This record gives sequence, C-alpha cells and structure tokens, in this order.
Amino acid sequence: MRADLHTHSTASDGTQTPAEVVRAAAAAGLDVVALTDHDTTAGWDAAADEARRSGVALVRGTEVSTLSGHVSVHLLSYLHDPEHPALAAELARTRAARDGRARAMVDLLSRDLPITWADVEAQSVGNVALGRPHIADALVAAGVVPDRDTAFARLLSARGPYFVPHHAPPTARAVALVRAAGGVPVLAHPGADARGRVIPDAVFDELAGAGLAGVEVHHRDHTPAQVARLSAIAARLGLLVTGSSDYHGTGKVNRLGEHLTAPEVVAAVEEQGGLPVVRP
Repeated sequence: MRADLHTHSTASDGTQTPAEVVRAAAAAGLDVVALTDHDTTAGWDAAADEARRSGVALVRGTEVSTLSGHVSVHLLSYLHDPEHPALAAELARTRAARDGRARAMVDLLSRDLPITWADVEAQSVGNVALGRPHIADALVAAGVVPDRDTAFARLLSARGPYFVPHHAPPTARAVALVRAAGGVPVLAHPGADARGRVIPDAVFDELAGAGLAGVEVHHRDHTPAQVARLSAIAARLGLLVTGSSDYHGTGKVNRLGEHLTAPEVVAAVEEQGGLPVVRP
C-alpha cells in the first residue's frame, strides 16, 4: 500500500482543486492520500466524492498553524470532527489572522515593489485561506521573482524584510484540541531547519504528554541528520513515524508519493481517529 499523508489544494495554498489532487494521487499510483489544507476543512467533501470515484482512499485532515514559544510549528490533524466547537473556532481565528497578516505584508511590499492586494486576490480564486503563497504567486506574476521558492527565500520568509507574524495557538494547546475533536495530531516537517528555527528535543516530550500521536519524519525538507534525530525522538516517545510529499501542485517542487507512510501507521491513524477513512 502506498500512502501519502500530506497534500494541499486550492482550499488553501495548493494549485489544484481537492478533486484534482485526488485524481493526481490516483495517477501517481497512490492507494491512500490525505488532504491537509491549512487551517480549513473546506476541501473535504469534494475530495471525498472524488476518492469514491477514483479508487483512492482519503484521509481527511488539516494542517494546523501553531506556535511553540516564538517558533512556528505546523500540526497535521487527521480524522477529527470538523464541527468540534473549540477546534473550529481556533481554526477560524487563525484564518482571519492570516488574512490580516497577508494584507499587512502586501502593504509593506507595495512600498518597494509593484504589488497590490488586488494582485494577490487575482492569484487566489477559489482559495479559502489567503496567505504568503498567494503573495508569492503575485510576485511571480509581476516578474519580481521567478518562482514561489525564490519569493520565500528572498522576501517572505520569517527572516525576510517584509515578514509579519500572525496569531496561532500554542502547539500543546492545539494538540489537546485536536485530540478533543477526535483527531490524530502529527507534527509536520518539524526538522525543516532551512525554513527557520525548529523546536528543541525537550518540546517533543511536552507535546507527547499533551497527546501528540506522531512525527512526520520523511519529508523533502529534512536532511539525513534531521531524519536520524526525529526517528530517535519518535522511537523514544513511542510516536508514529510518517512520510509524505507536502504536495502543493505546481506551487512547490515536489511530487506525490515522494515519501510514503507505512501501512501499519495508516491503520493506527484510522484506529485512533474519530472519523473513518473514505474508501472507494
């Protein structure tokens, strides 16, 4: 069984619709795919309908924005109740804050570069959660940078000159909220140190105590040293080990199925989750 448990659609910052992501997963030879758009479940229904048609099992999920101290941490939540009041309210608050942050960044950028908020909106037709990737696309369209990766490296990263922070819940609280909603919380790319600071080893112990289920160990942004570090942490704490593509369509240089999650881990996620996996 080939399972990729981290993908994005136009419901957040991917370039394909939820249905197109599922069809692409089928074409890539995947048996299981998770749709994990940022802080939203808006793509779930369309992805589920397509999964039933395309023969790919769907794990419904969300990538939750969180903060551990001053470090941005993303948390994958699988198979949670999308209507759980506390989690749904926190996701809505984060989406609103991201929109405000994006506008503030565009205000700063527009002082030096040919970009407006209308340019960003033009890059996000059909998107629910506007964010930095859409600003990056507007910069590409304006000819300022050649691609998204360059936009982030030069202008939009946390170390860049136009970065503005936004609200996100503390990581331990988000883990607890996901568990309360029947979800399975797994840290997303926690060793991607090229993106910025990463959480120290001791924080994993805190998160495990709050209910963390697993760690995304195998990811293109992890060096061999980080893979070894995260594997050791997962083994010490008894956490699930996942692997995935973090697929964004043409928005990033990645491909579906470039890293996979073992069948027994997919089974454990389903066993712990409050929702079933959608099967054909």
